[in-house]
Amino acid sequence: MTQLQFSIPVPGTVDPAAGQAAKADGMAAAEAATPITWAAACQNGIAEMARRGTPFQAADLVREGLVDEPEHPAMWGPQFGIAAKAGVIEHAGYVRSKRATVKSSICQQWIGTAAYRTAAAS
Repeated sequence: MTQLQFSIPVPGTVDPAAGQAAKADGMAAAEAATPITWAAACQNGIAEMARRGTPFQAADLVREGLVDEPEHPAMWGPQFGIAAKAGVIEHAGYVRSKRATVKSSICQQWIGTAAYRTAAAS
């Protein structure tokens, strides 16, 4: 049995604006549900990893003892988004997750921005 595949999206079946709106709503809900103390610890952990100048992912923050696992995995995304918007980190590709609970699924990798590393070193 073969699967029907379209080379381009069928008009009317994909709404990028609706997808972005749903993503923003989900991230806002996750951020609102995140305990302030965990969010602060996560931001501190991200900043520490960013200063090191090597690529990292959420699992590395836990492995390094910089932050505990959140109550829900959806709490990671807003924290990385906040740090990226602040210029602390930037996207550094996609890699397999190191978290045992997700069975090597693809996740984003981050690295401290050159500007942040320079400012943190002075």
